[in-house]
Amino acid sequence: MAKGGRRYPLVVYTHMIDRWWPAISAIGVSLLGVAWLVKWWGFEEWRWLACASVGAVNIFIGLFLILIRKAAYVQPFSDHLRLATPLLRLNISYKRFQRTSSANIGVLFPPNSVTKWQVEIIQPLAKMTAIVITLNAFPMSQSSLRLFLSPLFFKDKTPHFVILVDDWMKLSGEIESMRSGTSDSSAPRQRRDNSILSRLPGKDQ
Repeated sequence: MAKGGRRYPLVVYTHMIDRWWPAISAIGVSLLGVAWLVKWWGFEEWRWLACASVGAVNIFIGLFLILIRKAAYVQPFSDHLRLATPLLRLNISYKRFQRTSSANIGVLFPPNSVTKWQVEIIQPLAKMTAIVITLNAFPMSQSSLRLFLSPLFFKDKTPHFVILVDDWMKLSGEIESMRSGTSDSSAPRQRRDNSILSRLPGKDQ
């Protein structure tokens, strides 16, 4: 089994969850309060039960979001990069890598190229640096990837991923270390195989 490196939480997901869970939980608590008042005022039972049920569901969703806050991450392995989200786990072979580069999120996604709700998400992240991994081909259909991943993983329709983590330099260094380690380990083995073959009887005949 390939050796795994450090897990780097994906900032896009942690940022979005940090925006959602307080509001969802607050709505849940408010609905529980309304349910208590409705019951206290003596309204029909179904009314306060409905409010209480919706409030409890909202609180559960808020707690669930907190639990999965760092469930979206990238992790370098010796032969691939793992991209994991709550809905998708994708292994991207280094053989697909063409090049990696860094770019500012605000430059990759200027306000005039994204939707209004995306602007609100990007604005606090605009000064952060992301890693752009250019591929020779996607590991699965682009339509499926766009269904399961945030639009902020793609700056255009070419095969690539935009990876935003807190420490992009450390992630970049670890990816390069893993990739070079893979190629270095294969070279000695090839030389040993050639040496063994050269000693077989009839090799030069």
